[in-house]
Amino acid sequence: MLKRFYISLYFSRRFYWVFVGIILLFVVSYGIPFLYMVGQLLLLFFAVVTVLDYIVLFLRKNPVPVRRDIADRMSNGDNNPVRMQVTNEYPFPVRLRIIDELPDQFQQRNFSLYADLKAGEVRRLDYRLRPTERGEYVFHNINVFIRSPFRLLTRRSIVPAEMTVRVLPSYLALRQYSLLAASNNLAESGTKRIRKLGHSLEFEQIKEYVTGDDIRSLNWKATARKGGQLMVNTFTDEKSQQVYCLIDKGRVMKMPFDGMSLLDYAVNASLVLSQVALLRQDKAGLLTFGDTIGTFLPASRHSMQMIHILETLYNQQTRWQETDFEKLYAMVRTRITQRSLIVLFTNFESLSGLERQMPYIRAIARRHLLLVVFFENTGLRQLREQEAEDIEGVYVKTIADKFAYEKRLIVKELNQVGIATILTAPENLTVQTVNKYLEIKARLAI
Repeated sequence: MLKRFYISLYFSRRFYWVFVGIILLFVVSYGIPFLYMVGQLLLLFFAVVTVLDYIVLFLRKNPVPVRRDIADRMSNGDNNPVRMQVTNEYPFPVRLRIIDELPDQFQQRNFSLYADLKAGEVRRLDYRLRPTERGEYVFHNINVFIRSPFRLLTRRSIVPAEMTVRVLPSYLALRQYSLLAASNNLAESGTKRIRKLGHSLEFEQIKEYVTGDDIRSLNWKATARKGGQLMVNTFTDEKSQQVYCLIDKGRVMKMPFDGMSLLDYAVNASLVLSQVALLRQDKAGLLTFGDTIGTFLPASRHSMQMIHILETLYNQQTRWQETDFEKLYAMVRTRITQRSLIVLFTNFESLSGLERQMPYIRAIARRHLLLVVFFENTGLRQLREQEAEDIEGVYVKTIADKFAYEKRLIVKELNQVGIATILTAPENLTVQTVNKYLEIKARLAI
């Protein structure tokens, strides 16, 4: 329970308006003498009402208890619920204005909640917050402004409620996509059923032949032992394959979209993809890199792997340097020895930027199944769609078309050398990445 409260008194607008009206009445009484007595009576009545207002307002020590209910962690990029529970212990209705001192990261200077409570009423006030960067967020005090019955005075109570909340990668999206992936139901995201190209290599069992079984799977030795009863081999999808998320922490990933950096979008998508891979019985791993190699987490199906991935992703920040793909290739070659699906989250804004790193990307693709994920510049899309009204507008639109064309050339260049790519808007990154992983698994391409 909170025990210390800081109380202060404010005069309301109604107080000042009434007081100014009485002063004007005294001024007018110089010309109309009988108004002087009326003004004195009104002033006396006003003083008595104000004193009574003060007494009933400050008679109780803590008449309106307020409690903030919030989880000890929040999900980055998602709307997180915050609950305020307010109780009116006055014997009369009150009007409240509640200012919750939000963390500095939100930059909300005019946040207020309003409520009219009856005597003895308990109410829950809900609101939502959307953080856009990972880290520790500090909630400060709660300010409660209580209007008196006559609305002349306002009592301000400052409730100490400081607490620290950790903003983690998007674990709310993690739950959503985990359920969808477990049922292989991502139809709402555009996923289609993929025809498998052949048998999986992982044997499951031998069973009796029934109509509809693939006759190419007949086991003739088992059939002979059964005295002519046809027996077939059954196979299951290969499991325990390695899936690595490689996250670029260079300065190109600090570009902001909708308040979040590309690095945060990649972190959220990596978290969801890792969970989906583990649900599909694969091994999930992680590697972060920039001008130096960051954190390497070997692929595993251990029960604590998701916790390790979540904590690792929570601490990732860009170093504002140019990415060194040569060091990345050396790390992949020495530490990832088994053929794996490698999902590389990076960004290329020009074809020349890709060409500088192409030798290292192709070298990784020769040893692993590489999927390069980079981002569409949604700001350019808006510039391309708007009508040009003058010469400057034509120039801006032409430049935007040029950059968008280079993005398509980058996709074409990678596809020509057999490297799978995803070019997506940041907000669609998680859906597109999970869909591509499910497609690769369905095609038995790993």
